[in-house]
Amino acid sequence: MNVAGKSLLLSMALFAYHSAYATSQVADAYAPEAQGELQQKNLVEAKQFMVAAANPKAVEAGYAILKQGGSVMDAYVAVQSALGLVEPQSSGLGGGAFAVYYDAQQKKLTTFDARETAPQAATPELFQHQDGTPYQFYDAVIGGRSVGTPGTVALMETLHKTNGKLPWTRLFQSAIELANHGFAISPRMAGAIANSKESLARYPDTAAYFLDAKGAPRAAGFVLKNPAYARTLTRIAQSGAEAFYHGAIAEDIVHAVRSVSDNPGVLSLSDFMLYKVKEREATCLPYEQYAICGMGPPSSGALTVGQILGMTKHFDLSAMGPTSPKAWQIIGDASRLAFADRGRYIADTDYVPMPEGLLEDDYLAARATLITPGKALTSVSAGEPRWEQAIALADDQAIEFPSTSHISIVDAEGNALSVTTTIENGFGSRVMSNGFLLNNELTDFSFAAHRNGYPIANRLEPGKRPRSSMAPTIVMKDGKPYMVVGSPGGSRIIGYVSKALIAHLEWGMDMQQAISLPNMLNRFGTYDVEKGTSAEALVPALEAMGYKVSVTNLNSGLQGILIEDGKLYGGADPRREGMVLGD
Repeated sequence: MNVAGKSLLLSMALFAYHSAYATSQVADAYAPEAQGELQQKNLVEAKQFMVAAANPKAVEAGYAILKQGGSVMDAYVAVQSALGLVEPQSSGLGGGAFAVYYDAQQKKLTTFDARETAPQAATPELFQHQDGTPYQFYDAVIGGRSVGTPGTVALMETLHKTNGKLPWTRLFQSAIELANHGFAISPRMAGAIANSKESLARYPDTAAYFLDAKGAPRAAGFVLKNPAYARTLTRIAQSGAEAFYHGAIAEDIVHAVRSVSDNPGVLSLSDFMLYKVKEREATCLPYEQYAICGMGPPSSGALTVGQILGMTKHFDLSAMGPTSPKAWQIIGDASRLAFADRGRYIADTDYVPMPEGLLEDDYLAARATLITPGKALTSVSAGEPRWEQAIALADDQAIEFPSTSHISIVDAEGNALSVTTTIENGFGSRVMSNGFLLNNELTDFSFAAHRNGYPIANRLEPGKRPRSSMAPTIVMKDGKPYMVVGSPGGSRIIGYVSKALIAHLEWGMDMQQAISLPNMLNRFGTYDVEKGTSAEALVPALEAMGYKVSVTNLNSGLQGILIEDGKLYGGADPRREGMVLGD
């Protein structure tokens, strides 16, 4: 790439941000994920190991474990334990996660599904009024009704048993100390609390933790202690996941969910006893000399990212470059087509069949012919990929909001781990138990079970896992990990991860430049362009192509590690507080 080209890339990575979070979606009512000021982030280089996550305290906890000779699995347990304390609006023990793992000794790539499950007592009508009309979204989110069986603690133990090196009890020490001694609330967490003040005040335990005695949001810098969280971690450290899924902690969670007066849920102790993490094959798309691999259903992440790149590879994005409106039009239309398939076909395949041909070359090539460079698609519909046993399905319109976290880790032995972890909406259900928040993952299901006489794949069913957009990704090259990346962001996760992959693989950006590049994405017709960035210059051209454009804050939280020539290169998203550490 010439000097002028590099200059363009660097200039696009310099943004001006507004301190207040805003969104054009329904989340305006609560705006749980506050976007802080831009933090300058530089590419980090290391030789042995590296960890990237969304909060410095959590990164430091994982780094200390790697420094002691711990594996990626050990480091993940430490990072996740700390994140649940210092970034409680995004993930925690009361939520779930997906993990993509490369085992260097076995030379094997696999995935672990720790998605929350619907209670056995749940029915497809859980979020419908007696007359069959669906709940308003936030009427469903807040309270016990939206809480699914948490999977994060089970994942922590499963990963440690798979390839943990250090003693289990040691992995929680940093988070326990932080919880007991207190930590300073970060600007990002403070902004999230302020934006969710009304909903956090709904329940006494939650209000007492996040608000002061007068009901005011706790401010940045306030030293927050959480002895209840420390006790929970101590019990898990001493007795493993058994302490979470059997006994007092599970009983307390079930009581909290069922005793909420205004919106009780149906979670039971049997749901905890039945919960299992599922190991699944990775979903991969061949892409030039790479394989882009991630989490298959119930996540739509790898399939939809794969479809986007599988269509865009039929165009010369490399020659167009990152400032080309036509390049972004091609990416946006590919994304719309992929989201049309996602809405119709992708759900928990333990319950619903799915077409086998969603990532087949011929199918994606045919879908790519629908894209006309320079002219926006006026409408899209789901395609007709290859089925072994086709069934008729209706399109889903479930809502996902951007409150999640991502962790990327590579250890000294070459093991790699990409984990996206969540409690769904910011602060989840707003119900607390034992020092942590409970998820609202059940609202990731479609509130309607059928449309126009056809079943919706992502309908709610007992024991089912709701569809997700989480896209933890490991890019393979020559049979080894080449990139470890992922992001939070609700259904926008797919666009954020696709952007980072295209920015590096097609436009030659390093890991930090690829993450910092302004976000632009199109899921359902409107082209979202990141507010306050150089991407705004492309708005007139996009509108001239026929798009409706929304200039808005696009609060990705990409964390990525590139492995090349025996070195590790890490990047953290400047839109959030995360960082990278490595040796």
